[in-house]
Amino acid sequence: MSLPTRLDIPRAQAVLRMAAGDSADKVPLHAPQFAGAEWRYLKECLDTGWVSSVGAFVDRFERDLAQAFGVARAVATVNGTAALHMALLLAGVKPQDEVLIPALTFVATANAVRYCGAVPHLVDSDRETLGLAPEALEAWLTEIAEPGADGARNRMTGRRIAAVAPMHAFGHPMRIDALIAVARKWGLAVVEDAAESLGSLRDGRPLGGRGLVGATSFNGNKIITTGGGGAILTDDADLADRAKHLTTTAKQPHPWLFLHDETGFNYRLPNINAALGCAQLEQLPQMLAAKRRLAAAYAEAFAQVEGLRFFNEPPGAQSNYWLNAVILDNPADRDPFLEETNAAGLMTRPCWTLMSDLPMHRDCPSAPLPVARDIAARLVNIPSSAALGCEARAR
Repeated sequence: MSLPTRLDIPRAQAVLRMAAGDSADKVPLHAPQFAGAEWRYLKECLDTGWVSSVGAFVDRFERDLAQAFGVARAVATVNGTAALHMALLLAGVKPQDEVLIPALTFVATANAVRYCGAVPHLVDSDRETLGLAPEALEAWLTEIAEPGADGARNRMTGRRIAAVAPMHAFGHPMRIDALIAVARKWGLAVVEDAAESLGSLRDGRPLGGRGLVGATSFNGNKIITTGGGGAILTDDADLADRAKHLTTTAKQPHPWLFLHDETGFNYRLPNINAALGCAQLEQLPQMLAAKRRLAAAYAEAFAQVEGLRFFNEPPGAQSNYWLNAVILDNPADRDPFLEETNAAGLMTRPCWTLMSDLPMHRDCPSAPLPVARDIAARLVNIPSSAALGCEARAR
């Protein structure tokens, strides 16, 4: 068996420097870009005094988001984790339930499950998409689950398996329709974690609304940003109405009385943040085009570098390339590559630590994770700001 090719680190670093431009001292992993009506919309909030939890920009942002994600309704929230927490509650996740999630995900996916009093149940990944593998899910459920009156039940723990929450890693669409077919067979609700996938398509359709309910994020490092912010996504009008009610402290409408009919959450997105989001969404097509130019430039340049491959969008998908990634041939090259690029001012990052390796989630039930563990050992994210794509065109 031949040994993995060792990475040509100087050549790889030269590719990153070329993409960033010689004048850049420090190149972030992903920086926001404000080139539209942001100042004007924010000034309107300040001039009118509508800066807090209600206002015209919140309503407009929710309408625009629904269109962008191809869903009937979007409900804006203070951040993406809050949106995912609410989505799980809307899907009927209860304390002591289990929720199937990819082991290879950002920690917010597992944390949101914990917020429900439920237990993350970890599943392996797909090399082709980096997302949860439908075949691995089906095989694992066949091994450990049995049908029940209220859905599947884990024979090993006795707990109900209430839902599955796939995530589209770095904006690359996982095979959501194949996963939905598995979930339907086992009676599982699908809660789609679309935190990173605004603008990505699978079979020509947006992500986030394929399951019962979805969630997305507008943190400062996302495709578009509201500073913080997130949204719940669904085609179910009743679920959307309930999401709006619960995220606004479950307060009933009244001119002056404070009437709350259940325990709610203060998960509202302020109008001033929504104003920023409206301006950002207006520029989404240009941002996506710039990011695809950057990805194409990376793919061409890295083809000449030994010891790695650039991660291209999966077949049948159109990725937003939120965070570009390279897969190293040899895991031993990962840390030296990270050390040398960051020392040179080029921000690179490893993949997330697997949920199974974090102290608060080590006790989670878990399928075998050979693919997820291999990806985590060899994947490195590289600078991906939309501005780099604009500069690539200029050069």
